[in-house]
Amino acid sequence: MRHLRALCAIADTGSLRKAARQLGMTQPSLTTQLRRIENTVGGRLFSREVTGSRPTPLGRSVLCRARPIVAEMNALVSEVRLEAGQTADARLRIGSTGSRAVVGWLRRLRARYPDADTTIHIDVSANALLQMVAANQLDVAFVHEVEGAPLRVPEGVERRVLAEREPQFVALAETHPAAARPVVRLAELAADQWMVDPSVDGEGPGLRRVLAAAGLNPRVVYGDYLTAADLVASGEVVTPCQPTARSRQGVAVRPLHGDPLTVRLFLASRALPSARTGADGSAPGTAVRTGGTESAPDHAARTGPIDPSLDTAARTGPVEPARDPVSGAPLDVDALFGDLADAYFEIAWASVAYRQWLVRNESPLLRLQEPPTRDELDILGLAGPAEVS
Repeated sequence: MRHLRALCAIADTGSLRKAARQLGMTQPSLTTQLRRIENTVGGRLFSREVTGSRPTPLGRSVLCRARPIVAEMNALVSEVRLEAGQTADARLRIGSTGSRAVVGWLRRLRARYPDADTTIHIDVSANALLQMVAANQLDVAFVHEVEGAPLRVPEGVERRVLAEREPQFVALAETHPAAARPVVRLAELAADQWMVDPSVDGEGPGLRRVLAAAGLNPRVVYGDYLTAADLVASGEVVTPCQPTARSRQGVAVRPLHGDPLTVRLFLASRALPSARTGADGSAPGTAVRTGGTESAPDHAARTGPIDPSLDTAARTGPVEPARDPVSGAPLDVDALFGDLADAYFEIAWASVAYRQWLVRNESPLLRLQEPPTRDELDILGLAGPAEVS
């Protein structure tokens, strides 16, 4: 377990120095321990780069097995402490696929639960996070679902939809001819090489589907989004990206005409045993938008049966609802969802291109917030005639 925890710490922090500090040991000791682990498994688990330590393909494979084991051991210790009458630490465990909204979400959650140990688990695989929610390894998870590539939602997991359709923009070199325009058409990128991360669920198939629908067949290569910026800036590849993505030196982020690439954003949690309707009273089988809930059976009714060979968490018996880290009562997921919506809107509104998109498309997300003022619309160039308020 000590070795597995060390591997998880290195992966989570991206640095041997930071991981050593987190584990309460010196960096040379952790480096020696990592060498012993790699000698045992017979291969390198991390590569040392300028940006830090990144898992190798073998390392990612080991981490996929190690994380659930570490989480189960932590849960076992907590349960034993409770049964023994000891006071367990108040914990709130959240997960997320990559999003700039996570920082603001964490800040709000720590203000809501100042006495709780709030932890974050980041994983590019939304399906893996959903399994961890179902297996009581996470309390909630903020994930995205690529349009046309539905996720495998385990039994007993419900969803609160934050954005039914978040557009995906494109990252391309600032020197690319299309970067001179505010909106890019897919046809302008027909001769470019696209790059996607194969570990992001649905990303590759979703992109290929959209390109095929547009009658395009460019080369699609696989890589890691964390290291894509240099390739994009050099003009080697173009990549899909979140609309909240920051432009980096040499890289331009632009909307795609017609929004051909979209994802659904939602917060997943374990459902209360008696919950048979959505948060707004909707009946099972109804997909609820922007803040409503949808249970796994409802999801399966729309997307087909869940593959039992992939849905291990759903077959381990009834799932227990998440608990408030302080009171022990059922977790107020609606409050966590509200904090997430505020954090997401904060990041979305900070992106000029994305807030233009939100206003032009009258996004339901705007209904969760104060409407933009006339001055804000003027700044965006969206105010139009004088009667717009």
